[in-house]
Amino acid sequence: MTSPLEPVLEVRDLHVTFPSDDGDVHAVAGMTFAVHENETLGIVGESGSGKSVTSMAVLGLLPRSAKVTGSVKLHGHELIGLTDAEMQPIRGEQIAMVFQDALTALNPVFKVGDQIAEAIKVHHDVSGPDLERRVVGLLETVGIPNPKDRAGQYPHEFSGGMRQRAMIAMSIANEPAVLIADEPTTALDVTIQAQVLEVFERIQERTRSSVILITHDLGVVAGTADRVVVMYAGREVEMANVDDLFYNPRHPYTRGLLASLPRVDGSRLSRLNRIKGQPPSLIAVPSGCAFHPRCDDAEVPGRCDLIRPELRTIEQRHRAACHFAEQLPPLSTTDLSAAAGGEKTTDHV
Repeated sequence: MTSPLEPVLEVRDLHVTFPSDDGDVHAVAGMTFAVHENETLGIVGESGSGKSVTSMAVLGLLPRSAKVTGSVKLHGHELIGLTDAEMQPIRGEQIAMVFQDALTALNPVFKVGDQIAEAIKVHHDVSGPDLERRVVGLLETVGIPNPKDRAGQYPHEFSGGMRQRAMIAMSIANEPAVLIADEPTTALDVTIQAQVLEVFERIQERTRSSVILITHDLGVVAGTADRVVVMYAGREVEMANVDDLFYNPRHPYTRGLLASLPRVDGSRLSRLNRIKGQPPSLIAVPSGCAFHPRCDDAEVPGRCDLIRPELRTIEQRHRAACHFAEQLPPLSTTDLSAAAGGEKTTDHV
């Protein structure tokens, strides 16, 4: 067991490379982060930034062709290098994952209750009425009405929001220490999104589990996370408590993401801000700062375009990888977190 001051999950200098005909794809390049008990860590970034690959590397679910180096420690025990057989008792029992697309993650030919029961039986010797009670209790925990009847139905008989809840029920069946949620609100309407996020909060209050929330939706992060890691081109470019990140972003990419949020108080005729250009190829990442071709603040030739900025502490509990992080002016005092959908008070380091 870890002490309250030690992280439950610690990732250090994680690299993931995939071979391809055009060259190696550097999907993750030196990720370092930790998550503590009862903490929600948000990981945000554009599609292709390496968020999901990071989570799959933690779980040991990447294809054999992937080259994974670095360190992933759960309760102080190293996971990198374990065989699939050695990882099997850890997956689902100590670390679980809510996958992005519940429709494809659930098996269409098995009843939902049977699939949840299977997740329990893999790790525990339980059957009969006791197993049925646990399954029904899990469906009730995630807010599915008439849980006993619903346990006997197939995935296609569930709505999108209910399928996502069923996936969450399966993931928490063994009360894992770490729950990884990969885009859990994608393709759900705003009302259902809020309900699904509420389920995560209730579960965390009951089990004190650590949650890693992977998303591109800053509104989800603002209302749910304690700390936020921003990824770009496979690297962490900024990490801060959620309030600090929204009110005082110290990387131009983070600032661009925040500035591109639709304004709830803006004019209907006003144009949305955007980040110019496209994310870089992970086969040929630009020299220097990977963001410099899209950055409005990269004005010093020979610096941003040639020298890669190291991730460094800018303020207490706030680090960024930008040569000019201290010189960037604050964003306007307008409440950006309100535009993103709310905020959450933080108390984690």
